[in-house]
Amino acid sequence: MSTDHVSVDWEQARDTNRANWDDRVPIHEGAYEIDALDDPAHRSGVVRADLPVLARWLPGGSLDGLDLCHLQCHIGTDTVSLAREGARVTGVDFSPAALASARALADRLGLDVTWVETDVLDARAAVPGDFDVVYTSIGTICWLDDLERWAAQVAALLRPGGVFFIRDGHPALYALDEAADELVARHRYFADGTAQQWDDSGTYAGDGTVANTRTYEWPHPLSEIVDALLGAGLRLRLLDEGRTLPWRFSQRMEDTGDGEFAWPGSDRDRVPTTFTVVATKD
Repeated sequence: MSTDHVSVDWEQARDTNRANWDDRVPIHEGAYEIDALDDPAHRSGVVRADLPVLARWLPGGSLDGLDLCHLQCHIGTDTVSLAREGARVTGVDFSPAALASARALADRLGLDVTWVETDVLDARAAVPGDFDVVYTSIGTICWLDDLERWAAQVAALLRPGGVFFIRDGHPALYALDEAADELVARHRYFADGTAQQWDDSGTYAGDGTVANTRTYEWPHPLSEIVDALLGAGLRLRLLDEGRTLPWRFSQRMEDTGDGEFAWPGSDRDRVPTTFTVVATKD
């Protein structure tokens, strides 16, 4: 159940969302590929998809020896996968429960990762040092009310010559009715400063339920996302739109393998499911 055009204070919304994400941790520990990471050669599905694109913008095409900051890292499956590529990694998230899970995972795998608990919109003040790469993927910026402030954090964390990478759910996808039998727009695409309030005991992965069911999200059109990064002084290097998604947004979606899902038949060519942006700091 959702309610649109909700005016809510950022701190209230953030704290409400954090309680929900704390509740998701044990569910996602059971649903993610955590046991597969016992194999030192294994990388999360998200990183397997993102790394070939990101590598095109890295010196030598590799993360080896680079400093990387992973924003909104959740329970760390992608973070430890990036560390296995040779990067010195800092994982950032606002959920203490998620970071405790991530830290335990890294320790179990014998990986040295720095973890920072903070609101991503305050990341520059909380995270020490600067970075060759700032990375975020996937299902992230819909939880943020102010993309100009977000982009400013990204730019401030990057060293000159640094690379920012984001792959996320496409705002056109989020406007669709996930329960409809065809592609039907139901939700708002454009931003107006207000939130969408959701009350849902489920989550996108796993069969458990959460006690704190309320969340707040903000629609951000693709133009707003790109303009925020440009406004922060970053140079756009790549904008791509994808046809697959690493979770089943709708029950109509088909499993394409390697943890990816896509619309059936000709619907696959009618609406994008993800966008990818690469930007650099001069």
